[in-house]
Amino acid sequence: MTQALPDAAALYDVIEATWPPAARWQDGPWTLRRGGGGGKRVSAATAQRAVEAADLPLAETAMRGMAQTPLFMLRDGDDALDALLENAGYGIVDPVNIYAAALSDLDLPQPERTASFHIWEPLAIQRDIWSAGGIGPERVDVMARAAGPKTALLGRISGRAAAAGFVALKERTAMVHALEVLPEFRRRGMGRVLMAEAAIWARGQGASVMSVICTAQNEGANGLYCGMGMTHVGRYHYRQHPDAGV
Repeated sequence: MTQALPDAAALYDVIEATWPPAARWQDGPWTLRRGGGGGKRVSAATAQRAVEAADLPLAETAMRGMAQTPLFMLRDGDDALDALLENAGYGIVDPVNIYAAALSDLDLPQPERTASFHIWEPLAIQRDIWSAGGIGPERVDVMARAAGPKTALLGRISGRAAAAGFVALKERTAMVHALEVLPEFRRRGMGRVLMAEAAIWARGQGASVMSVICTAQNEGANGLYCGMGMTHVGRYHYRQHPDAGV
């Protein structure tokens, strides 16, 4: 029997569980998040019901109070909010694709014995690889906050550390984040090796589904995930206040 994949709504919950904000709370129609410098995913507000223009100041004031630029995450079904924000001058930032696949369906050969590892907590070399790709300590703090099973990935080529990643689990769905390959090792299959290592770990945790997100403009990553047999199951994007200095 073919494994049923989680839909976009379920995967939004997986994203939140495996890449959690420093704090999250409800205020009126909004879910607000304090990101602690961990990036857009942990800082953006989302709407829990239909909103009107009069509802925007509540979220904007809360985000400014946290020294965060007003930022909203727009998911499937948020068309009315998307239009409202566009009319308010908010610009689109970072459209993101969501992929998923049954672990049993992934086309991932077994890595060579010394090509990849998984370990928690991250080693200094993994932190260095992330830092080189712009994934700094605040984002590593996000990884540490994930409450469920999790691990950090390390990939090597010719005995040299070449790539790092992070994978965490919500129920039976694993999600990969922060997949970073050092520039000198790109286009050598390292991304596929780390995804294979993530799959090995996820199976050992009882997962049945692997998922991942990447920006729509990242042609290499989108090609990698499609080539592995993953299915595009959803998307989201952000709208950011026109004055990013607010």
